Amino acid sequence: MADRQTFDSDSEDEMPPGWEERVTTDGKVYYANHEAQKTQWFHPVTGKKKMVKGELPYGWERNITDDGTVFYVDHINQKTTYTDPRLAFAEEVKDNPLDFRQKFDASSSALQVLMGRDLTGKYAIITGANSGIGFETARSLALHGATVVMACRDLESAKRGKVTILNELAQAKVETMHIDLASLNSVKAFADKYIQTGWPLHILILNAGVFGIGFSMTEDNLEQTFQVNHLAHFYLTRLLVNVLMESAPARVIVVSSESHRMSTLSERDLFEDRVSPPKAGNFWHFDAYNNSKLCNVLFANELNSRLLPHGVVANSLHPGNMMSSGMPRHWWLYRLLFALVRPFTKSMQQGASTTVYCAVAEELSNVGGLYFNNCCRCPPSKAAFSKSMAAALWSLSEKLIDSRERQRVQ
Repeated sequence: MADRQTFDSDSEDEMPPGWEERVTTDGKVYYANHEAQKTQWFHPVTGKKKMVKGELPYGWERNITDDGTVFYVDHINQKTTYTDPRLAFAEEVKDNPLDFRQKFDASSSALQVLMGRDLTGKYAIITGANSGIGFETARSLALHGATVVMACRDLESAKRGKVTILNELAQAKVETMHIDLASLNSVKAFADKYIQTGWPLHILILNAGVFGIGFSMTEDNLEQTFQVNHLAHFYLTRLLVNVLMESAPARVIVVSSESHRMSTLSERDLFEDRVSPPKAGNFWHFDAYNNSKLCNVLFANELNSRLLPHGVVANSLHPGNMMSSGMPRHWWLYRLLFALVRPFTKSMQQGASTTVYCAVAEELSNVGGLYFNNCCRCPPSKAAFSKSMAAALWSLSEKLIDSRERQRVQ
């Protein structure tokens, strides 16, 4: 192996003259010095060791000629190269596998997170995928080969979103299915229909939610914000849990919010007689939203502890602050406020980045029960760490679902 050397460059990863970067069949990056006719495992400038992981990017194929020469074909752009395209996304070999060095930040987009990834063969369900962050999440995964099911209340809007994606990539695999989270019967019908397809489920993204609505009851005799933002997603996951375990490794991603830090929810509130039937007297929509977002984090943590031994991990996240999505549509004042701050907030692509990161990051393949913001792990609120509160929420959620399932049978 050749000795390490230094030279002047604007980039620490730039190769010195006479050097070439190559990849072994098992993904190890090595460096060839053509002048000295020697090779080494560490970068000649930085001394770092790297590896490439996973399959070739979506649309690429590796071929070998009769004389053993390896070359790569980009079918989408109709180009051929002798350089493994995964080299552009090579990662440093870490001594500590739990070293989550931040790769992306608030300015990163979902498509940037997915660069170099081929999700062919992966099946994903995304609730609320017809607009905003949900649509960009669906679009990004579909453009990288995943089969995406857009689970939406507004099915016509979902179909228009599907057309938009197919116009961008004709071979994208996108399905639309109806679900109304304000109706547990609709959730059950969706799950039954999905199970009947026989498809696996590798990524379940619980994205849909409501914000800023006044006190209202669902057909299930539950307060709407609590049901739509938490309980219906809990029910959907419960109905699909066997599919998730059979498809393992699989992931459940719960879209929460930094608003969970302002929740007033306590463990003594997590009893059936406190939420069913709901009380209108002291209702404040913002408090209801904050509480539902804390439920999202608690649910993800408890779900992860229960399913991790079965190959399913669960994480929660904050997508971004006051983005120009459909969330504030229920009150003109919120619509005005969100419009005023729009130039200073994330785009929908940037808002989808943390969701996509949690869904595909290889370093999270066996790690769950975490909360993310700007594609980086961060501590949630103190209440979100409470194991007893998470267990109490799980017990309450099961009781509420079980009682309504019994009513349906009767």
